[in-house]
Amino acid sequence: MNPILSFFDEVWRVYWADFRHLIHKFPSIMIGSLVLPLLYLFAFGYGLGNDIDMGEVDYISFMIPGVIALTTLSSSFSSTASKVMIQRKFYSSFDELTLCPIRTSSFIVGKSLVGVMRCLISCTILICLGLLITKDMHVTLPLIISILVASFTFSFMGLLIGLIVSEQTQLSMFTNLTVLPMTFLCGTLFSIDKMPAPVQMILSVLPLTPVTECIRNSALCWEYPIGSLAIVLVFCAAFFIADYYIIKTCRY
Repeated sequence: MNPILSFFDEVWRVYWADFRHLIHKFPSIMIGSLVLPLLYLFAFGYGLGNDIDMGEVDYISFMIPGVIALTTLSSSFSSTASKVMIQRKFYSSFDELTLCPIRTSSFIVGKSLVGVMRCLISCTILICLGLLITKDMHVTLPLIISILVASFTFSFMGLLIGLIVSEQTQLSMFTNLTVLPMTFLCGTLFSIDKMPAPVQMILSVLPLTPVTECIRNSALCWEYPIGSLAIVLVFCAAFFIADYYIIKTCRY
């Protein structure tokens, strides 16, 4: 078989069980994935939006791409990390898959697709809602590319944490210490330009900050930040390499 076709065949075989679960639990999974982003959108967008001046666009137009960006993090990371951790510690199905004669790279992509698919579905719904709410929102090729890259980046990060943690409390602690602060501080709901310079420097090296910039600029047809996309790709590659090393050396 052609190596490329073989790779995608292995990815599909790894993803199959998670895909069936997604289809079976689709309504409840989607409701759970969209509740928090929609709360942010309506509570901040309509609750505070009239009192915030963003200059070029109104606040709701500024915020919708930010909500899409934080959805790429919450949907991709949480679904991948929790599923991998549960499969490792409680069902042992993760170990059975690693014993199959498939490439480690295929395994990583296959296990990450559960987060990627949930992210793409949630973001598609939010984009459609954004198109109805504001005329400043646009669907562009850079927007689609940014969401795809972000979804794989955070899914790879979720897989990494799912491989490292051994119980739900550890996963919750990591989420509270890293994911939750990024949700509020990385420019998703408010611009980081008014924060102190040292804080801006710290936030600029967190993955959600360049993701937010890429998604917002492409959705609002501003100048696309190629440098920010490069940073996200570096994070994506770093998480993939870390996943590969841990799985290849059985350090999970």
